[in-house]
Amino acid sequence: MTNTSILEKNRFFLQFGKFVIVGFINTAIDFVILNALMYLANIYKGPEIIIFNAISFTVAVINSYMMNKYWTFGDKSREGAAKQFVEFLIVSIVGIILNTAIVYGVTTLIQPMFGLGIKLWANFAKVMATAVVLGWNFIGYKFFVFKK
Repeated sequence: MTNTSILEKNRFFLQFGKFVIVGFINTAIDFVILNALMYLANIYKGPEIIIFNAISFTVAVINSYMMNKYWTFGDKSREGAAKQFVEFLIVSIVGIILNTAIVYGVTTLIQPMFGLGIKLWANFAKVMATAVVLGWNFIGYKFFVFKK
């Protein structure tokens, strides 16, 4: 194996590691806001959860853009920032659609399982949605938004 390929692999794993850290931070933001909205409204399923999830996901996505742009992908350029943000939004909108569809589907169409109550079931749905969207977002951001 050449030094170049080892270096490239290390860069990829370092970048993916940063992406995962940013993901944990954004997931925490997303979960805190979603749970606060569910708690305040005492609503844990149904159409309202779509609105709550969209709000929490949107706040997390804005934070995600800033952290991923400057830290994960090391993109310090200002040139083309508007176009890049639109591309980021496109990937993120697909992500929010996937995320919300999974959260809605699991919380509304599937009865809680594994002995979980409705509140924990909603969080279980969010964990499932987050795992799916993690893969989508990394691929989209790396190869579409922050490509070099």
